[in-house]
Amino acid sequence: MERINVPVQEARSSGAQAIHRAVSVLRSIARGRTGGTGLSVICQQTGLNKSTVHRLTAALISEGLVQQDEQTRRYCLGAECYALGLVASPRFGLHNVVNQPVRRLAEESGDAAFFSVRQGTHGLCLIREEGNYPLKSHVLQAGDRHPLGVGGGSLAMLAALDDEQVQYCVDQNMDDISLIYTHFSREALEDLVRETRKKGYAVNPGLVLKGSWGIGVAVRDPDGHVIGAYSIATVESRMSPEREAQLYGLLRKEADMLEKHLREQGLPRAFAAQI
Repeated sequence: MERINVPVQEARSSGAQAIHRAVSVLRSIARGRTGGTGLSVICQQTGLNKSTVHRLTAALISEGLVQQDEQTRRYCLGAECYALGLVASPRFGLHNVVNQPVRRLAEESGDAAFFSVRQGTHGLCLIREEGNYPLKSHVLQAGDRHPLGVGGGSLAMLAALDDEQVQYCVDQNMDDISLIYTHFSREALEDLVRETRKKGYAVNPGLVLKGSWGIGVAVRDPDGHVIGAYSIATVESRMSPEREAQLYGLLRKEADMLEKHLREQGLPRAFAAQI
């Protein structure tokens, strides 16, 4: 039988594509939390066909990164993901630093409070704390990853970048934003960035989920780089101009304290490398 030699560059490209696809499947499964994620949802969220998803999930299951419920047939993250997270967690000390401030924001506002970090052109929600107000906004959960500009904290991070970086992020994310977040357009994003810069903080007027408003303030490292954002999500009926100003004051106070802490303690090297 004739042996076919695959060019090295082609093999590398194929390998990189497989990794990207596997990671996208893992992220889709993670969105399902403890309830799991069905095959059709994974296909819809990743844009992959069923045979490809079957092949990738089988490989991930064999490595312990994914589990499948025998009754519901839904996929959940496996024990190996938990183990890897435990190994990695000590390197990302910022999580521990912002835990108490996020809890304090939730207590003082009565609404859900968050801290998100910048990951390239996206924002990743690290922490969510619930307030005591009975009506909840479920637009953002810990572990959710959105394109920069989508949501209060994510918009605050995008607007805090320079014009060239903003343009790059929008260019990179616009296809996904148009597909998933139908209330957003390039023009709408650009208007939101301008308004955020004018105000000094971001407001998401229910564009991600109707009736769910968010407000966010970006956080910078000692060198001025955008690393994350505090944010609060509330229902539209609670977002009066007076309360908007009140929530901004709470967020600004926590952002200033964190930036002061980072100046005094120094940003963890591993966290800096992450973003």
